Amino acid sequence: MCAQITDLRYRYHVLNDPTVTDEIYDSLTRELRKLGSENPEFLDIVNSIDRVAGKPLDKFIKVAHTVPMLSLNDIFSTDELNDWEKRITKLLPAAAKLSYFSELKYDGLAVSLIYEKGQFVRGATRGDGKIGEDITENLKMIENLPLKLKAPYPNYIEVRGEAVMSKAVFERLNKKNEREDKAMFANTRNAAAGSLRQLDSKLTKERHLDFFAYDIAEIKWPAERGPTSRTEPRGRTPGSRLITHSDKHKLLREFGFVTGEYEAICSDLDEVNKFIGKVSEIRPKYPYGTDGVVISVDNLDLQNVLGVVGKAPRYMAAYKYPAEKATTIVKEIRINVGRTGVLTPLAVFEPTLVAGSTISKATLHNMDQIERLDIRMGDTVVIQKAGDVIPEVVEVLPKMRTGKEKKFKMPEKCPVCGAQVERRTSETKAGKRSVLEEERSDGKGPTSRRLLNDLSTQSESVAYYCSNPKCPAKNRRGMQHFVNILEIYEVGPKVLDRFKDEGLISDAADLFTLKKEDIAGLERFGEKSADNILASIESHKKIPLWRFIYALGILHVGEQTAKDLAEQFGSYKKIKSASFEKFGEIENIGPVVAKSVYEFFQQKENINFIDKLFKNRVRVLKGEKRKVGKFSGFSFVITGTLSSMSREKAKEEILNQGGRVGSAVSKETDYLVVGEEPGSKLKEAQKLGVKTLSEAEFLKML
Repeated sequence: MCAQITDLRYRYHVLNDPTVTDEIYDSLTRELRKLGSENPEFLDIVNSIDRVAGKPLDKFIKVAHTVPMLSLNDIFSTDELNDWEKRITKLLPAAAKLSYFSELKYDGLAVSLIYEKGQFVRGATRGDGKIGEDITENLKMIENLPLKLKAPYPNYIEVRGEAVMSKAVFERLNKKNEREDKAMFANTRNAAAGSLRQLDSKLTKERHLDFFAYDIAEIKWPAERGPTSRTEPRGRTPGSRLITHSDKHKLLREFGFVTGEYEAICSDLDEVNKFIGKVSEIRPKYPYGTDGVVISVDNLDLQNVLGVVGKAPRYMAAYKYPAEKATTIVKEIRINVGRTGVLTPLAVFEPTLVAGSTISKATLHNMDQIERLDIRMGDTVVIQKAGDVIPEVVEVLPKMRTGKEKKFKMPEKCPVCGAQVERRTSETKAGKRSVLEEERSDGKGPTSRRLLNDLSTQSESVAYYCSNPKCPAKNRRGMQHFVNILEIYEVGPKVLDRFKDEGLISDAADLFTLKKEDIAGLERFGEKSADNILASIESHKKIPLWRFIYALGILHVGEQTAKDLAEQFGSYKKIKSASFEKFGEIENIGPVVAKSVYEFFQQKENINFIDKLFKNRVRVLKGEKRKVGKFSGFSFVITGTLSSMSREKAKEEILNQGGRVGSAVSKETDYLVVGEEPGSKLKEAQKLGVKTLSEAEFLKML
């Protein structure tokens, strides 16, 4: 029966190929326990495969590692990978031929397992590499960790591997902690480590951890199988020996261990890089957290030649995928003048690798943000890429200050044109909703209870503007905004600057008058570049009304507000001739936004620009009325990666059902759709009490 249950457990937890139902498996296990209780002489055999939590411990006992548990040197780029190969090649014989073994680097807790005569007898944490903690009872609670090895097994073996928690279990655990008002785990690694350091192994069992083996530190076969050593572990047959690191993985699987799902023998670094690229693609949806790839010299003899330096082996390295966050030093704070004339502070810092690209600057948004962060020139800060796109400063580390840091002060003169800088205070658009609270829909009560809640969202923000309406910076930023919103991607900022410098254009409307000969003759352009640019411009001469309004760069008018205006008025002419009161009647548009839109169309220079666009054969399509559907009256925001569709497709589905889609979470948001690896929007939704939807719940609503 023990052999039968061991085989069933191996198939279920290791091969993921159960041959019987859970009910039969549980029934056999109960029968085995009964057999052990009735026949004490079989108790040791029963305990060797049964996982029953023992008595809670008072503390963990320190244990020494016979073979030190080493750490790995990190590599962050292809260049560093090439440098590593050059270094180790110099230490090897000229005739040595390198090949590599690449495998997933799981983001969990490294542990050591000791087996004697096939029986699991002790497990320990890495600790400082030389001394760890005995967590044997907790490791026994990991279902896919074999308590008894499959024969033939050695007299003694030490296996190294990673204890991990799956993303699905992590999510369930954090939801449970949230319901019970307990502390949330930051990531799967912290959750796995915390689970294995429970004094009560029953708690560990409830966490449903997994184990992935990646190395054999030491192995001793019976005497008749020949001598052995720690550095050259013997194979399973007399006189044979393990030749490569990949041989170790094969032997581990034969003993009943799970090794990484993704691994490869690579003949050179080109194949290693392909493997790294493959893992990069699967990482977001992979069930377990992984922060890189471990690359080993595959031949064990060459590993012995290379040896260890300090606490890291020369023959092995960890390629780490770009970090989501990093620290850097703020060198200075500059001012950019935006398309509306707003002065935006920009932090400039030492070039730093974050999420796949080198970052050297990030917006600080406004003085409110600078004061909130208390950021100073010379500060050490934490930066990240919001949504893997926009760099931002998220934290200042004041304890790193030296006393030489300088506070930032907003300039009194525009850094571009020298005009006076104006300080303006604006309200949020929630003010409009508070006015509607007094109106009656049927003569008996307020139009909506939600309107009362909007009163709490009123706030003031301070911004600084260049007072010169003809500031060159306004014109430049305005053109960039215009071509971006129209999706004329062939015309980037540098192309616009070049066209302006050459006198080909004075504003975005002039783009629609360009000819091939105007562009092809410019240095570094040529006929092909000219054709691509002109084709892109030509294909965007017909513009949806909402996109046209958005592209004009009206203060306070983003994508959603532009869509609201297009749906309400239906044509440019009606928007142009609308009164301030008409703009104020639109839901979700407050008095500040209404004033900005109305005043924009009262300014002669803005109307002249629009007329010039029309003269240059730009055509604006009529606005479509918002579709009516099950989502009418509801506002959505989407965060994270959806597995069943792109975010754009999800947005389209919401709009087709009459809903609204915002870019930021506010109290006006009804639902936050949460995909994998959500950003800061999830925390904001939780803070504001906005209802969150999993992807499965969202799909049901569709």
